[in-house]
Amino acid sequence: MSKDIIEVRGAEEHNLKDVDVEIPREELTVVTGLSGSGKSSLAFETVYAEGQRRYIESLSAYARNFLGQMDKPQVENVEGLSPAISIDQKNAANNPRSTVGTVTELHDYLRLLYARVGTPHCPECGREVGEQSAQNMVSRVLELPEDTRAKLCAPVVRDQKGAFEDLFDDLVGEGYSRVEVDGEEFDLTLDRPELDENYDHTVDVVVDRVKISPDARSRITDSVETALTEADGTLKVILPDPPEGAAETLGGSDARATGDLADGDEGDADERTRLVVELSEDLACTHCGIDISEIETRSFSFNSPHGACPECEGLGETKEVSEDLVVTDPSKPLKHVFEPWSYDRTYYSRQLDNVAEHFGVDLSTPFEELDESIRRQFLYGTDDIVDFQWRTKNGTREKSERFEGVIPNLERRHVETDSDRAREHIEEFMATTTCPACEGTRLKAESRAVLVDGTAITEVNEMSISDALEHFEGLGATLSTRDRKIAEEILKEIRARLGFMTEVGLDYLTLDREASTLSGGESQRIRLATQIGSGLVGVLYVLDEPSIGLHQRDNDRLLNTLEELRDLGNTLLVVEHDTETMRRADQIIDMGPGPGKRGGEVVVNGPMDEVIETEESVTGEYLSGERTIPVPESRREADGELTVRGARQHNLADLDVSVPLGTFTAITGVSGSGKSTLMHDVLYKGLVRRMNDTDVNPGEHDAIEGLDDIETVRLIDQSPIGRTPRSNPATYTNVFDHIRELFAETSLAKQRGYEKGRFSFNVKGGRCEGCGGQGTVTIDMNFLSDVTVPCEECGGARYNDETLDVTYKGATIADVLEMTVEEAYDFFESHSGIRRRLELLKDVGLGYMRLGQPSTTLSGGEAQRVKLAEELGKKDSGETLYLLDEPTTGLHPEDERKLIDVLHRLTDDGNTVVVIEHELDLVKNADHIIDLGPEGGENGGELVAEGTPEEVARTEASYTGQYLRDLLPNVDLEGPRADRDVAQPAADDD
Repeated sequence: MSKDIIEVRGAEEHNLKDVDVEIPREELTVVTGLSGSGKSSLAFETVYAEGQRRYIESLSAYARNFLGQMDKPQVENVEGLSPAISIDQKNAANNPRSTVGTVTELHDYLRLLYARVGTPHCPECGREVGEQSAQNMVSRVLELPEDTRAKLCAPVVRDQKGAFEDLFDDLVGEGYSRVEVDGEEFDLTLDRPELDENYDHTVDVVVDRVKISPDARSRITDSVETALTEADGTLKVILPDPPEGAAETLGGSDARATGDLADGDEGDADERTRLVVELSEDLACTHCGIDISEIETRSFSFNSPHGACPECEGLGETKEVSEDLVVTDPSKPLKHVFEPWSYDRTYYSRQLDNVAEHFGVDLSTPFEELDESIRRQFLYGTDDIVDFQWRTKNGTREKSERFEGVIPNLERRHVETDSDRAREHIEEFMATTTCPACEGTRLKAESRAVLVDGTAITEVNEMSISDALEHFEGLGATLSTRDRKIAEEILKEIRARLGFMTEVGLDYLTLDREASTLSGGESQRIRLATQIGSGLVGVLYVLDEPSIGLHQRDNDRLLNTLEELRDLGNTLLVVEHDTETMRRADQIIDMGPGPGKRGGEVVVNGPMDEVIETEESVTGEYLSGERTIPVPESRREADGELTVRGARQHNLADLDVSVPLGTFTAITGVSGSGKSTLMHDVLYKGLVRRMNDTDVNPGEHDAIEGLDDIETVRLIDQSPIGRTPRSNPATYTNVFDHIRELFAETSLAKQRGYEKGRFSFNVKGGRCEGCGGQGTVTIDMNFLSDVTVPCEECGGARYNDETLDVTYKGATIADVLEMTVEEAYDFFESHSGIRRRLELLKDVGLGYMRLGQPSTTLSGGEAQRVKLAEELGKKDSGETLYLLDEPTTGLHPEDERKLIDVLHRLTDDGNTVVVIEHELDLVKNADHIIDLGPEGGENGGELVAEGTPEEVARTEASYTGQYLRDLLPNVDLEGPRADRDVAQPAADDD
């Protein structure tokens, strides 16, 4: 019998202290605790890592040679393990070709659907095109009502100039007597048409004139085959008196024929009644003469040359020279207005001198004062010939030609130059724009013209998940019986995947959104949706804070999904701080009691009631309401307003919104409502462009008012603080500079003549040259992922032996880098400069972090708090606008309390703090709330409510307000979780 529990014995990974713990199988277990208490060490570095190691060991020796040997976690034993799958917050992909559709495999199913049941259309005229055999054409003709008169013709000339006398002679010689020329019938044995060779003409050979009847099958078959031979695979059927429904019979969408090509808009009444239909053996538009390549699944892949737009190669974007970057200040004189062209260079001055003389303008004239036509011709080329004259040592040279224009000149040189330096210089004046050929859809025209139920695959990709689900729910009923049978299984998979995405709160995402723009939480939930779709049973899923980035309303949907995954028969081990997740968990493992070396123990392991009853559990105190994050006694009054006018980027609906200055403001709303677009794309980029005069392109908006009251703007986001292992919290906050100075002042360092630089692992001298000061060495595994191992020379210490001889209070410089912030704070007790910087890191909840922890291993939330600590260390004059994106990410409520105190401290210093946040304990501490919605995606982008938390809580249309009601003592309305036994905090609660 399999064990009912996963039993961990003697876990000592990182800061774990010989931990023994039992995890129930087929239940939802939350691992929680203060930041740095050992949650991830237990869940990921111990349980998941051991599960992965055992799986690899179960493979053959041959396979293990390729995968490499995984180190055994520092654990005595783990029993009852299931196959383990980790769903963490790593971004799905940084490749610009990766989209939500590709990473969820939805695009693969869409490609299959469109390749199998899609109807090709001409990309030029939009007519339906299709390939048919001669037998199919005969069957179509015979489906016409009996006694219908029909002409079976071979279109031998289509819209060509000429008199075609030789053609008519040849046709008579081959036995053909009747032709239609430009819609008029001629008998060649009696009368030859006289055509003007300077005009386009159409000539159709009348192969046969028949009355439709079952007995005529053999005759019609012969005539169709003859017409196809004469016209290279094309048949034209002309019905002089078409019966009702004839167009659908011959050219309906089910038949994939070319449709009704009757030219009945002109001529007499008889002419207007006839029906002309062309059928083709080839996949081609007989009207435009365009051949369509065979429709395959790769025809809809923008990662394949068979489907990608040739202009942008499937990226949906192109780079082109931007007029705004070429002319940044139109008030400059003509000779100096073009940024890429220096008047000091002979070629450029010669060009400008001659063109200015051609237009009769002075080079000292401000560019903005010239006529619009002249400005355009300087930028894009002259309409007329310009006489160029210039002096050389051999005399005066002359040449007459059109002036190319500054922008076309740059574009040509960018393509033609072999110099990387020249190309990079020109790219400084280029902007990324939507590809004009495919309009950002990434696919070539032929692929965009294939329709299923009248909808192109690019239109589906532009839909949100919720809209796509609605589209495909109703699709089956509109397909033909044949297509419905083919598409049945494909549609089932598409609907299931879209449904799973909706369940995890991602219904606002569009399928064509780049994967690199997704947050860590969104990427994690995409992988979670994929796992639900797999339908696996008996698996151990290890998740890392799946609630990050989710509004409380969407969090409820996520928890339903996790419970569904559990009910399938899986075990869920979730690292989480969200109290609602803990309430719905079957078991809670509370790690602690403190962070770093003061943690690493199991405080309590049991259901929520047991956690609440455990006195040592800080988590239990927050769950019971005994300890809370207080509501401020009063809200700050604004010192002014910063107003955004007409924000229209992405889904923002022409938004006018004001941020009160000198206050703490929270931007809230359900996932996808436009919060990040407003803060990052419009507010931050708009301010940076206006205040710093940079080339950054802000999101679309009309204006930003109130800039005079802001001295500077600082965005503290979750992007990495460094791209290499050389970067760490100590170097980023500059505390390492002071530590190196301290080591350089020791007696041994002075005796040996060591300067401050000797203790840097980034320069030669003191560092280990075996690893270049990184402490690790990367081994190239050819076609496999690179493997990183500790350096054999220094054992991961980063420094050479001579440098490590120098100690301060018995610790080497490498020992200091291994200390946590709290340990280093105590260690450097007599050095106020170092302690002050370390205290800032403690204040933002990073006391557990190692000083030398590589920045590449930090989570987004940790990186953001390191940046916040660095900002706090700067001398601040007030009047700074701080923008933060979900700063509570990864924080326990106790650490969140510290962060809120820091944000209040920043605001009290005269600054303005704006945060995007879902965590209600932080939101209730704000002075002002801007709540966007009401939903996500195209149903969002509106201002639902604004004002104090109390005012927003009383707004019925606000989801944020509804959930805030239970946390605000001065609001007497019930929220969605009013049944929770949550203590209402007093205003002066500590």
